[in-house]
Amino acid sequence: MEDFGVMLRTQPFGLLGAFMVHVANSCPLAANGSLRGFDLTVAFNKNPLVCYDPDGHLFNACDWGLLHGVAGQIAIALNNDSTWVQRAEARRRACSKLAAQFWAQTALRRTQPQVRIVPAQTGNPSVPIRLTCHVWGFYPPEVTIIWLHNGDIVGPGDHSPMFAIPNGNWTYQTQVALSVAPEVGDTYTCSVQHASLEEPLLEDWRPGLTLEVTLMVAVATVVMVLGLSLLFIGVYCWRAQPPAPGYAPLPGHNYPSGSI
Repeated sequence: MEDFGVMLRTQPFGLLGAFMVHVANSCPLAANGSLRGFDLTVAFNKNPLVCYDPDGHLFNACDWGLLHGVAGQIAIALNNDSTWVQRAEARRRACSKLAAQFWAQTALRRTQPQVRIVPAQTGNPSVPIRLTCHVWGFYPPEVTIIWLHNGDIVGPGDHSPMFAIPNGNWTYQTQVALSVAPEVGDTYTCSVQHASLEEPLLEDWRPGLTLEVTLMVAVATVVMVLGLSLLFIGVYCWRAQPPAPGYAPLPGHNYPSGSI
């Protein structure tokens, strides 16, 4: 895109007004990456004024308002100048080449997903735990998520691709939840199938201590170990001290035999 400003002086007040004329071109792509066309527009204050027809190699007026007459005159002037037509065709060829490179680097790439299961309390005694499988950072957006309970598929057998939300950086995210009543020894697995994976990506969850409780236990264990270590070091240092000056303990005792 090229932008250039034009400063015009209005009469009779002698005031300056800023106007913007810019040339913009684009290459719309189809879902399979093929080029759908080429657009080149001369705009005045962001309003399309003259549009280029790549099939006819002509500039046409595309403003049907107050500036239609001016747009027609500009189109005639551009068509009479072969430089502008050559310039438009050069941009069309460059746009087609860049579009193919862009498609290969973005739409045709494969980015593997990341998976994490987050448990939460539901408050329902019959199904007290809700497991949410978060899947993010993948491309293309088509992904299939299946819940497994001890290796068996949970829910209906038809697991269609999930609806993915774009992250804004050419990757996507989605999630699926499952309410469960886990028992000791149960294993719930979130299985993710994606075009970037040779085999499903599996993430397991088993009932037990929550992350917060696990961290508290770990911190308490570390504190206890440090406390015991300091205690043992203190006892060792105390026992290793030399006797006090002027006192030497004798072996046995010096009391007469049989005396108290």
